[in-house]
Amino acid sequence: MTDALIIEQRGPIAHLRLNRPEKRNALNDDLVAALDAFFSAVPEGTRAIVISGEGGHFSSGLDLSQHVARQPLEVMAHSRNWHRVMAQVANSPIPAIAAMSGAVMGGGLEFGAACHVRVAEETVRFQMPEGLRGIFVGGGGSVRITRLIGPDRLTEMMLTGRTYSGIEGERLGLAHHLVPEGGALEKAFELAERIAKNSPTINGFIIQAIAQIGSMPPEAGLYAESLTAALSQTGPDAEEGLRAFLEKRPPVFK
Repeated sequence: MTDALIIEQRGPIAHLRLNRPEKRNALNDDLVAALDAFFSAVPEGTRAIVISGEGGHFSSGLDLSQHVARQPLEVMAHSRNWHRVMAQVANSPIPAIAAMSGAVMGGGLEFGAACHVRVAEETVRFQMPEGLRGIFVGGGGSVRITRLIGPDRLTEMMLTGRTYSGIEGERLGLAHHLVPEGGALEKAFELAERIAKNSPTINGFIIQAIAQIGSMPPEAGLYAESLTAALSQTGPDAEEGLRAFLEKRPPVFK
C-alpha cells in the first residue's frame, strides 16, 4: 500500500483515508492502485467500508499533473483502468460509505458516485470542471453521475463548471445524507455500524441485484427479483432473521 491511502480497521468497519492533503486528495495513479488492491482483497470480517479524505477535502479529482503529455491510447487505457477500479467499488458486496467534505470535484465526484451511501457536509463543493479544462470525464461519471442527477443536469454542470453546495447536492441526489460542516465522518460511521449489523449476504444482494435489475427490462427485472428473493429466504441468515422477529429481539448475523 502507498502512504496516499491510510487503512484502519475498526472491528467490522474498514476506514480508508485518502491522504494527499497537499493536493486536496487528487487521485493519482498510486492512490487508484491502492484502492484497486484494497477492493481486490477486502480484509476478512469487514462488513462496511467508510471512505474519507484527509485535510478537509474528500477529493478534488484526477491529478492532472500526470496527464499533460499522454497520447490518446494512453488516456483511453488510463480511463478504462479507472472504470475497472470504480466498478470494483460499485460492485463490492461490502457497502462503501463516502464521508464527503470540502472539494468533491471531477474524479472525486466520480469516485463518490461509485459508493453505495454518500454523506455530504453542507459546505461541500460538488463540481465537474472538466469542460472548463478542455477535457471529457473518464472515470465513469457520464454513466454513474448521470444515473444520479440525469444527463441534462450533468451536461449543464460540465458546460458551465457550476458548483453545487452540499445542500443543493443532497436535493439533486448527489448525497443521501446532509450534515453540518465537520459532521460527515461521524455520520458515516453511524451508518456503517448500522449496516454492519445486517446480514452480509443480504447486503451483497441489495448492492448487486438492484444495480442489475435497474438496467433490465421490467419483466426480466421482476424475474431476477424473484430469484434473489428465493435465494435470500433460505439458509442460516433467513432462519436467524425470522427467529429474532418471533422472539422480539435484534437479529445477530454471522
